[in-house]
Amino acid sequence: MKRLTQYAHGGGCACKIPPGELEDVVAGLNTVPDAPNTELIVGLETGDDAAVVRLPGSRGGLAAVATADFFTPVVDDPYDWGRIAAANALSDVYAVGGRPLVAVNLLAWPREVLPFDLAREVLRGGLDVAAEAGCHVGGGHSVDDPEPKYGMAVTGVADPANLLRNDTGKPGVPLTLTKPLGLGILNNRHKATGEVFPHAVAAMVKLNREASAAALDAGAVCATDVTGFGLLGHLYKLARASGVTAVVDAAAVPYLDGARESLRDGYVSGGTRRNLDWVAPHTDFGDTPEADRLLLADAQTSGGLLVAGEIPGEPIIGELVPAGALPLVVR
Repeated sequence: MKRLTQYAHGGGCACKIPPGELEDVVAGLNTVPDAPNTELIVGLETGDDAAVVRLPGSRGGLAAVATADFFTPVVDDPYDWGRIAAANALSDVYAVGGRPLVAVNLLAWPREVLPFDLAREVLRGGLDVAAEAGCHVGGGHSVDDPEPKYGMAVTGVADPANLLRNDTGKPGVPLTLTKPLGLGILNNRHKATGEVFPHAVAAMVKLNREASAAALDAGAVCATDVTGFGLLGHLYKLARASGVTAVVDAAAVPYLDGARESLRDGYVSGGTRRNLDWVAPHTDFGDTPEADRLLLADAQTSGGLLVAGEIPGEPIIGELVPAGALPLVVR
């Protein structure tokens, strides 16, 4: 079987444009139409997970949620890659408290290099995960590209009075993480060696549907998902947007089996190192070892939800406190 990860310069969400560079690119690109058809509730300002607009005339109030996410192969198995990419795209809807309704595929394929039967498996994987989520797949768009890429644009709905946002965190609230970290490091090891990590695949294909519902049931109003910018990157954005300081108990953060060993063996992606460089000036690390800093900045693909609130059965990894000298503190 052709190793899909060898046809891409990076893998999964680790191939994202670095967060600091991206913020510079989109700065100021938030013009409001002269006559908007809807009210934009969540937009570009805080870098939240999806756009949310209030639908006019909806009985009881209804909001539309829109997002898109795609990336290069994160694993070699095409079906698993499709499942992972779909779960990752759907996650943005769950991260704002929404429910996905319909998705369209986004496929880039090196048509003269990789056979289309592999592309079919990728699409089949995406379709199966969307079906699990109760989300229609209504076609999509494809291009001939030197690197294979796959993902989805997803539209969903949400209750505008019950959203999960990244700018609504309050001091005194615990932080809950719903999937362990280490996905980026294990994926990087897979890309370099071909070793397969079924438990990492299982974590990535798991939908954040139940975590989102549990957060809303618990009365949470603030959350984000943990993907390419790592736990610290996404938490920094949340703390900055909410005007609070986030304190992380490094010893309480769960990791996938093999993550620490893979870090020790040097399988750290460039995206993870860029994440750490971005958050370091805004973080009080104290005497936290370099290895823990890298793990906390590890570029996740289809990671869990980071919720400002307590979800029964999920680990609490820190808390939000009144704003201090820096937005992040790691103990």
